[in-house]
Amino acid sequence: MWRARSAFTALVLAIALLLAFALPASADVAVPELTGRVVDQTGTLSSSDIASLSQKLRDFESRKGSQIAVLIVPTTQPETIEQFSIRVAEAWKIGRKKIDDGAILVVAKNDRHLRIEVGYGLEGALTDVTSRRIIDEDITPKFRSGDFAAGIDAGVDRMMRVIDGEPLPSPSRSANFAHNLDDLVPVFAVALFASIGVGGFFRAILGRLLGSLVTGGIIAAVTWFILGSAALAAAVGVLGFIIGFVADLFSAITPGTGRSRGGPWSSGSSGGGWSSGSSSSSDSGGFSGGGGSFGGGGASGNW
Repeated sequence: MWRARSAFTALVLAIALLLAFALPASADVAVPELTGRVVDQTGTLSSSDIASLSQKLRDFESRKGSQIAVLIVPTTQPETIEQFSIRVAEAWKIGRKKIDDGAILVVAKNDRHLRIEVGYGLEGALTDVTSRRIIDEDITPKFRSGDFAAGIDAGVDRMMRVIDGEPLPSPSRSANFAHNLDDLVPVFAVALFASIGVGGFFRAILGRLLGSLVTGGIIAAVTWFILGSAALAAAVGVLGFIIGFVADLFSAITPGTGRSRGGPWSSGSSGGGWSSGSSSSSDSGGFSGGGGSFGGGGASGNW
């Protein structure tokens, strides 16, 4: 009995040690951080591919309101791609809150599996059948020939065409700019130029205070027309007024100078340093999910 008990104990310990080494190796793949509309952890897409696709998805969101993201990972093992994709969807929250108009194209390259995960609000358009057809007809034929960039591009194009046919609430331009802060840089650059350069004309005619007020009002009106956000327009208008008033005051109290000093200020503000910051094609740091919900709709495939 003692020998049998000892043998049983040794067997239990061996099994426990085996599980201890095996379980960490089978841990679920971590959900990648949402750093942009296109997240490629495999190096499959070139930087130009990512930039072009990101810009296309950004333009689509600006026009339609819906968000589409692309994720490429080496593997989802030990999970199925369906289990992994829904975890990604729940973490990223692609799509607008309460509209749930998000979709994610997930590619597990080494597993040769892919999936289109569809938010609740798009399940009437991107049905399971339609999603499967997009995979079979547009994506996997190009994947089989090794052209992953073309396959993803074709799949995204067809997803956008399908979503375009779905009646959805119009996008909020102010919310969209909140997601893309880089787009605000040109607005502030123009406000700076107008408040100092163009505003000098009004201040010369109307006086420092009234001229600055008129300049700030014009800047606010133009900002509202472009962005459609009254709050943001008011903020930029006030900024334009302050900059113009302070710059003009500084010019007036600087010894040996006149209003002609507005020239160097103007040229400095219109330099390339401002616009270069907004010309980046990367979404990094400027994109986030809008709070959309997913329920497992979509389709999977392989190649």
